[in-house]
Amino acid sequence: MKRIAIQGRIGSFHDIAVHKYFEGEQLQVVCCDTFEEVFENIKRDPATIGAVAIENTIAGSLLHNYDLLRESGTAIVGEHKQHIQHCICCLPEDSWDTITEVHSHPVALMQCRDFIANHPDIKAVEAEDTAGAAEFIKRHNLRGFAAICHHTAAEFYGMKILEDHIEDNKHNYTRFLIISDPYKADFLRPLEKADKASLVFTLPHEEGSLSKILTILSFYGINLTKIQSLPIIGQEWEYMFYVDVTFNNFTRYRQSIDAITPLTRKLKLLGEYEGK
Repeated sequence: MKRIAIQGRIGSFHDIAVHKYFEGEQLQVVCCDTFEEVFENIKRDPATIGAVAIENTIAGSLLHNYDLLRESGTAIVGEHKQHIQHCICCLPEDSWDTITEVHSHPVALMQCRDFIANHPDIKAVEAEDTAGAAEFIKRHNLRGFAAICHHTAAEFYGMKILEDHIEDNKHNYTRFLIISDPYKADFLRPLEKADKASLVFTLPHEEGSLSKILTILSFYGINLTKIQSLPIIGQEWEYMFYVDVTFNNFTRYRQSIDAITPLTRKLKLLGEYEGK
C-alpha cells in the first residue's frame, strides 16, 4: 500500500488526481492543510509519496510550490493532468430557495465567477479546500450553506448536488506533480521510460545568457515546454528559471544537460519522469 500526502481532504482534486495516477493500487491518503505539510511528511517518512498542484490552465502557476519543491530536495517521479469540473452542493434538506452562502477554495470561486455572478443573492465565501468546504458543511449541519467542489466530494460527504459542471471554462486542467524522496524515485518510475525533465538554474547577469541555453537545448533536439522565472530575494533583477523539457533520446538529453551546466549557476535536476 502506498502512503501519499496531499493538500486537501478526501474528494479534493489532489485526492482524485492520485487515485487516477495510481489507478487500481491501494492507497493510504494523508490529508494535509498546507503544501508545506506535504513536504514535511515526506521529510519525516521517506517512504511517503506526495502530490502537489503546480499549474492550472486558467489560474496559471502555483509559484510558491516551485520554491517548496526546490528547497525540499524531493524528486519529481510523475505528473497527472486532471480535468477540473465543479458542482454546487448543499445539505439534502436545503434547496436553491434556502441557500444564502457558497463556500470553496478561492481558485474554485474564480473558476465559477460567471455562475456566481448569475446568483447575486448567494454570498461567495473563501475556504481552504473545495472538498473541505463540503465536509465542513456536512459535519456541522450548516443549513443554508453550499459548497463548490467536484461531484466526487459531494457524493462522498452525502451532499445534494444542485447543479454540476458550473465552471466557466470547460477546458480547465490542473497539472499535478508526483514527488518522493530521491532515493525512492527509481522504485516509482522506470528511468528508461523518462521523456520529460524539470530543472532549475540561475544565470549570470550577462547579455544573451538565457538565449545561449535555449540554443544548446535546441541543438540537442530538446523541446522546451515551460519556462517560469522567479525573482531571487535579495538580488535585484536576478532570476531563478524553472524549466520543463521533453525529449525522445535520453542520451542526447543528458548530453544537453552537461553542455548547459557550465553556463548556469546552481543547476539542479528536479526530476526525470514520463510525461503525461
